[in-house]
Amino acid sequence: MVKNDRWIREMANKGMIEPFSEDQIRSGVISYGVSSYGYDMRISDEFKIFTNLGSTLVDPKAFDPSSLIDFKGPECIIPPNSFALARSVEYFRIPRDVLVICLGKSTYARCGLVVNVTPLEPEWEGHVTIEISNTTPLPAKIYANEGIAQLIFLAAEEVCEISYKDKKGKYQTQKGITLPKI
Repeated sequence: MVKNDRWIREMANKGMIEPFSEDQIRSGVISYGVSSYGYDMRISDEFKIFTNLGSTLVDPKAFDPSSLIDFKGPECIIPPNSFALARSVEYFRIPRDVLVICLGKSTYARCGLVVNVTPLEPEWEGHVTIEISNTTPLPAKIYANEGIAQLIFLAAEEVCEISYKDKKGKYQTQKGITLPKI
């Protein structure tokens, strides 16, 4: 069952989303905060921008951090046909009976920018690491501290047998931008 805005507000009061925006903020920004059946999370001002200067092989089992350039600022320019990693402003604590699906904001999608985040599993906790792909042949701009993706909360009728926390997941309680781990 998809959870509505009232449920999201109740869960946020229990520490599920920090900081929490009670309303949907829209004026002059890419929207963020509570929506009808979800929450629009923001992207922080910390980025890791992919560069192919070293002609490194991209290997998820042996990712070379030197292929990323650290950047901090109110706007991030993603090179053509490249990507950047970032993190959410919000810190999340997902209840044991909830799964969260993340979808990119349509404002960015309509500009050729694809946002990818894997599901937030039951009892996962941390800042969300966000991948933004620029599929266009032109540089693309991302705005820090504004909306980047919508989270849809799916509640189960019963709690899961084994949560992400129970599995001692490798991305549990991540802070900042977290690179691939094996």
